[in-house]
Amino acid sequence: MAIVEKKFQGLYTSFFSLFIFIGMSMTVIGAVLPQVLADFGWSYLVAGIVIAASSIGYFLATFFAGYLIKSIGIAKTTFSGVLMLVIGLMLFASTSAVLPNILFNFMIGVGQGIIELAVNYGTTRMDTLGTGRAMNFMHGAFSVGAVVGPIIVGILNRAQMSWIIIYRIIGAMFIVFAIMTLKLPFNLLQEEDEEDDTKKTSLVRHTAYWLGFFSLLLYVGVELGISNWMAEYFFSIFGASSSYASFMVSLFWGGILVGRIGIPVFYKGDNNGALLTLSGLLMTISVIGLTVVGYLSGGQSLRIVASIFVALAGLGSAVIYPTVVTFVSSAFPNDQSVAIGFAATGGGIGSFVFPFIMSSVSASHGIVAGYGVYAIFSIFCFVSCVLLIRAATKKEI
Repeated sequence: MAIVEKKFQGLYTSFFSLFIFIGMSMTVIGAVLPQVLADFGWSYLVAGIVIAASSIGYFLATFFAGYLIKSIGIAKTTFSGVLMLVIGLMLFASTSAVLPNILFNFMIGVGQGIIELAVNYGTTRMDTLGTGRAMNFMHGAFSVGAVVGPIIVGILNRAQMSWIIIYRIIGAMFIVFAIMTLKLPFNLLQEEDEEDDTKKTSLVRHTAYWLGFFSLLLYVGVELGISNWMAEYFFSIFGASSSYASFMVSLFWGGILVGRIGIPVFYKGDNNGALLTLSGLLMTISVIGLTVVGYLSGGQSLRIVASIFVALAGLGSAVIYPTVVTFVSSAFPNDQSVAIGFAATGGGIGSFVFPFIMSSVSASHGIVAGYGVYAIFSIFCFVSCVLLIRAATKKEI
């Protein structure tokens, strides 16, 4: 069975390609972080602030993008997001000064947030059967980019070329997408049914509305937190080379990629609740294991064990985000853009708050302690996802 209907395949493929480069743009900072710290002389705290700027832009954009889609449509909303990405990616790291980089990374975050919401919304409109396979497969594209980006960074390192090149490459690709966006058949997407204001206000009283928010807040915070600091974790704790450390970021996202591509292809069932529960459990156990290994001493063998936990953490993380979005969209079929936008805003806030927590804890207690914080939040994420499954299936609205 096809992922989406034939009439949507061109648009779906375009979204898939766009999401690949979104994945690259969101995770490459983790792969280049050791070089950024060395070349620009930034501290953990300064790096955390710069990373947080992107997260602020992201969560603000995801919140307002839902209303933006309702007011100007998905086509113009998507184009505005791509334009912000082009500007931010072409200017980021053009100077070592902190303030300009905060601004440029903020713009990158705004663009990412807009595209994240637009693609999620568009995909739910194309998934007419509501199986969730289209959403899982779409987020596999994100994982492709998340794997490829750090690999390119590793290649640049071996060639002794500047890590800044990766930002310019991604920025150039978004210029192509800006032009392509003008030609995409957005008119195929069915508009949401209008509801009266009384019905819409019931969203805030629905348990699933808030659990979707908190589930993505915790998940994105853990996912991007692990990814952004992975290279530095292996570089400083396990004595890995910069190339090996960068590869660990790719390994994490490779695990996510295997899950997001493999599950929609090989699993034809519709028990999304079981998938979300098992995935959350695997992610939690793996993050805890990765943290514990950081406190031990074992040289090369310990590094291998940690690498295995990285891959398993990625595999466990695979379907959490897209499945949470699927549950939220199914709970609010007539107001999907706003409901999905609110849930995605939770993810944006998580990606904003967690870098501050990580940088603060790492600066005072070490980076392993920072990963310990992520292990705790991964437990909270698992609990929130389980509660979301129950709330969304009650059909309270």
